[in-house]
Amino acid sequence: MNGYRTARIAIATMAIVLAAAGQNIHAQNADADIAQKLELTAAQRSAIYATISKDRNKTSPQRFPVAIGAEVPPMINLYALPDDIVAGNSAAKLIQCTMVGDKVVLVDPTRMRVVDTIGPQPPQ
Repeated sequence: MNGYRTARIAIATMAIVLAAAGQNIHAQNADADIAQKLELTAAQRSAIYATISKDRNKTSPQRFPVAIGAEVPPMINLYALPDDIVAGNSAAKLIQCTMVGDKVVLVDPTRMRVVDTIGPQPPQ
């Protein structure tokens, strides 16, 4: 009887692990889908950076990983992208942002995940 119970526990544990892995893969795919739909021109990226980086109130007081797909802490204030810059880009209107260090971090506010980052332009 003990062996049967141990086998049932092992199978249940494996099912939980596989379910969690499947959810993680689904979340990563969803992050990639959002990032692919968000197409910003070089001019839009530059204008977003210039506008957001000027407003120090939009700088996050807390640092967090800014890699695409990284989770954004729920206490981080997010801000809309400038309407005049993203006009006509329906995917961009769904995205919000914050500043972390010298990067504008673009966030999917429903999933609280980083979908893109915009850094300062190198001097020419």
